[in-house]
Amino acid sequence: MQPEQEPAQGARNAAEGPQGDQKRGRKRILRALLHSGIVIGVGLLLSLMVKTWLLQVFYIPSGSMENTLLIGDQVMVGKLVPSPISLKRGDIVVFDDPGQWLPTSPVKRSPIASALNTALVFVGLKPVDEGHHIIKRVIGLPGDHVVCCNFKKLMINGVTLNEPYLYEGDTRGELPFNITVPAGRVWVMGDHRGVSGDSRAHDQGSGGVKGSVPVDEIDGRAFMVHWPIKHWSWLSNPSETFAKVPAATAR
Repeated sequence: MQPEQEPAQGARNAAEGPQGDQKRGRKRILRALLHSGIVIGVGLLLSLMVKTWLLQVFYIPSGSMENTLLIGDQVMVGKLVPSPISLKRGDIVVFDDPGQWLPTSPVKRSPIASALNTALVFVGLKPVDEGHHIIKRVIGLPGDHVVCCNFKKLMINGVTLNEPYLYEGDTRGELPFNITVPAGRVWVMGDHRGVSGDSRAHDQGSGGVKGSVPVDEIDGRAFMVHWPIKHWSWLSNPSETFAKVPAATAR
């Protein structure tokens, strides 16, 4: 006696009728949702890893770095600086507010919008736009003797600088100071110095102690303006400006 054979697939489908079609449709939808969820989850995880260790986007809220950076620009920041890649004079860096440099006026959002904004920033899908990060140019490294002004120009370790990145016609930034950068810290200034609340504004005559920024507070080096598209540009280091500056005296 021959064993009973399984009905063909078409016969089974016909026997199941409309209910079978609905079950198969639900399974296909569930598989598609599961696949989409996995793809989105992996994408968010990769974005979070990149934002944590490699790259992050920051929003420019003020004119202190004009005309190098304009209000509304979004910059890409490499997080391998200052470690393992060392800082250089002329680098444009993003750092955490070292102590009440910024006004405490948080952006007003609804609870839902605030939670969504926090989540998108956390995974790296939205630029950081809250008021606790600052972007400036590194002028003095640890041990550097920085003086202003020799014929309206900065001096570092006895060498007068020609700074092509400065905001043209800005004379209000020529405030006199004479400091030595402490160990483990850097002296930072904006390119539009007449409107930049940088190391000069917060030093309070301490000779570089209060106005300098701890290297540990630096998040990374800005290397590209990526938005808006019409402002796209590389932010290269102006190495020729600092080429003749001798190394700082050890402290």
